[in-house]
Amino acid sequence: MLSFGQRIAVLRKNKKMSQTDLANKVNSSVSVISRYELDKMIPSIESAKKLAKELDTTVGYLLGENEDNKMKQDPEMLKRFEDIMAFDDEDRKYILYTLDALIKNVKLKSIT
Repeated sequence: MLSFGQRIAVLRKNKKMSQTDLANKVNSSVSVISRYELDKMIPSIESAKKLAKELDTTVGYLLGENEDNKMKQDPEMLKRFEDIMAFDDEDRKYILYTLDALIKNVKLKSIT
């Protein structure tokens, strides 16, 4: 299981960002980002939220709450869920019903 700092480092590198790039985006310093990544320092809640936003993930993922949940690292999936959550209850119900049917269809297809 990756630590908080390791998760930051992996996500930062996946985005091809330097520690300097990330520090500038979250209004911090390179030494602070380095200490986070080395697990020598823990960010405040506000700093963790900024890091998560810049790294296209959630604070929960950074904290290890969603160890196996790759979806939380995928900005396209996160955007889709944000869009769905912005709809009213009735529209959201229809979208989820349709999505459930598509998922079921793909699962059944893979069985046969």
